[in-house]
This record gives sequence, C-alpha cells and structure tokens, in this order.
Amino acid sequence: MFLWRLPQAVCLLSVCVSLTLGYEDDIEVNYGDSYYNEITEGEPLERKSTTPGPGPCKATDMTKWDKLFSMLENSQMRENMLLQYSDDIIKVELGSLRGEMLRFVAQYGGACGVAVETAGRRMSMQMEARLRESMEHLRQDRSTAAGNSAGNSHQEKLLQQLLTAARTQAIRLIKLENSCLSNPEAKGENLQQEVASAEMLVAVVTELAKTRAVLELALKSAQQRHLPAGCETALLFPMRSRRIFSSVTPDLPLSLSSFTVCLWAKPVSVSNRTVLFSYGTKRNPYEIQLLLSGTRALFTVGGEAHLVEARGVVKGGGVWTHLCGAWSSEQGIASLWADGHRVALTPGVAEGHMLPDGGSLQLGQEKNGLGQEKNGFDAKLAFAGKMTGVNMWDRVLTEEEISQLALQDGEGCEQRGNVVGWGLTEIVPHGGAQFIN
Repeated sequence: MFLWRLPQAVCLLSVCVSLTLGYEDDIEVNYGDSYYNEITEGEPLERKSTTPGPGPCKATDMTKWDKLFSMLENSQMRENMLLQYSDDIIKVELGSLRGEMLRFVAQYGGACGVAVETAGRRMSMQMEARLRESMEHLRQDRSTAAGNSAGNSHQEKLLQQLLTAARTQAIRLIKLENSCLSNPEAKGENLQQEVASAEMLVAVVTELAKTRAVLELALKSAQQRHLPAGCETALLFPMRSRRIFSSVTPDLPLSLSSFTVCLWAKPVSVSNRTVLFSYGTKRNPYEIQLLLSGTRALFTVGGEAHLVEARGVVKGGGVWTHLCGAWSSEQGIASLWADGHRVALTPGVAEGHMLPDGGSLQLGQEKNGLGQEKNGFDAKLAFAGKMTGVNMWDRVLTEEEISQLALQDGEGCEQRGNVVGWGLTEIVPHGGAQFIN
C-alpha cells in the first residue's frame, strides 16, 4: 500500500510547485530616470501652506510600485501555504511507509534472524576448525624435510577442503534464506540478530580469503624448497669449483646407438658454458654433453660440431627445470626437451655413429674439456646449484614418457633408466658436492 501512496505524494508536490512558479503578472515598470525630487539650482523653494484644508484627507491612488509590493506579498503567502501543505502530506506518507516497514520487519525478521545466526555460528566453528587443522599441517610440513613432495599435495587437498566447505555453507544459507522468505507465518521481534549474523558471515568470508592467500604463498614457498617429481634426494653443488663434481658409474656399457638423458636442474647462476651431464673418452671428450648457456640449453653428440640448441628455456630465480636430450644414430635425429615440451629437433646429428665404451661420466663438470688443469677441472665450466632425477635409457623415449617425467607434482623419479637410474646407480660426490634430502 505504501508503494501507491508515495507516487501520489510526489505528484501532488510537483503540481503545487508548478502552480507557484506559474503565478506571474505582466506589470510594466518604467525604469527610466525620474527627476521628480531633483532641485535645480536657482529654483525657489515652495512654501508649505499651514492653512488646513477645507475637507477630510482623501486616499491617494496606488502607484505601480505599491501594486507590485502587494502582489509579491500575496504570492509569498500562497507559496508558504503550499509548502506547508506539501510538507504535511509528505510527513503523513512517510509515517505510513515507516509503519508498513515496521510491520514487515516484525512479521518476517525475527525467526529468520535466529536461524541465520545459528547457521552462521555453525559455519564459523567449522571454518575455524578447518583453518586450525590446515595451519597445524602447514607447520608440520615446514618442519619436515624439504625432500618430501607429499606435503605439497596434502596442502592442496586442505585448501580444496576449505573451498568446498565454504561453498557448502553458502548453499545452506541460500536455502535457509529462501525458506524464511517463503514462510509467511514466521514472526519475530529483533532484526539486530539477522544483521549480526550477516556481519559475522562477512567476517568469516574475509578471514577465509586471507587464509587462502597465506596458504597459496606457503604452497609457493614449499614448492621452491621441495624436490620435484617425487624425488627424495638431490645433489648439491654449493659453488663453482674445479674440484666439485660427481662421478657416475653406469649400469650398462655405453656402446650405444641411441639413448635418452633426462634430469632436473636448479642452477644458482649460469655462465656462458655450464656443464650438467658429460661423457667423454680420451679420443673424444665430447661424446655426450648437456649444457647451459645463459637462458639457452645445448645438447651435443659425437663432438661439438653436432649441436642442438634451444633458446629461452632456462628459468632464473631458483626454479626447477626439467631437461632431456634424445638421439638415434639411424637417421641422426637429435631432440632437446624442456619441461616436457620439445624445444629443438635437428636431423643429421652423428648419423651412423656408435658411442664408444670406456669413457668417464660426470655431473656438474667436464673432465676432459678445454681448460683442464692438473688434478682438476675448469672452474668456469662448473655447475652451482641442485640436481636430481638423473636417468639415462638406451633408447629414445616417447613424447608421452618425457611429459610424464617432467611433471613436478608427478612421480617421475619412480621411472628410472636402465643405463643410469637415479637412486640405484652409483653416483659419488667429490670436492664438496653432497646428497641432500
């Protein structure tokens, strides 16, 4: 009913204002100069007569100015009357509207407010319990060894559980709200309960958003500390040194016509030529090389003349990068892979070549390279950082196999090579290199 009265009051007010503004009278006023009171120089002053007039005083005719003032007074009085009448109408209508709103609140507000407040309290308790549980697991994951990647998946599951609980509580509140609005018999007395419950829900959602941001930062930090692909150990090369490297004793002879080498690397810094994986003999020290150069990755087979290069694949900022080099002598096809994607393919690389056996296999250095010093290596070629998941097969892996090995959240370290298998093949650190968890 109050929705009909409000337009009527507005229409009546507009009619009154239009009548007031439309009240005009055409009065011609002469604004020319008047000289009735001007006294010219030399003009004699008239003497006032002191003799009383024969008859009584007569009212003089009203001038144009008098008429104008009278009309303005009448217009002002009418305007005041109209404004007073409009104000009275608006007050009555607003009072009626207020009464309607109070009756509506008294009829529908109380029971729904109690129900929403109860649901909000339950939601707050459940969210608080979930947040405490997630923070406790987060502290436990931080205190555990950085090599266990199971903490990442566990934290992601906790975050998903929090989001699922939030969606479930939102659906419950929507159903409760609909049921309250559809029940005309629900009555109550206090609207403040509903307002308090709504504020509590907003606070819970805000805290949930803050906790989600904290968990995302914690997950990002944990991913940087933890090892990728389910690996439990890694090789640490603390600095560039001609004495720091790791020697590898392969499980099979390296007289191969095809192979695939894969590893995870997290370099601290990359020079113009940084050696990751190197195999060579006295006759040819560059039989197999997997190198880094700035943001480039380099792969050679049979000598430096056979080079496969990919640009912009090495990430900075201490990020793990998965690299693979595959080669087959049948057609001399060599390919280079970064993070599960093929980034370079070159045919005619050492076609028909057979790798000789009896060489030395190292990680993080190049024993027989240029710049070799007595009883050591060239420090400019040394690798500084972490390395894990080093594997070698005597065949060319498929694209699907390499993609699975490159998943950080996968179990790539469970897939071990038959020539070099991470965690099975003998790898001996030298000079300060060491295994870490």
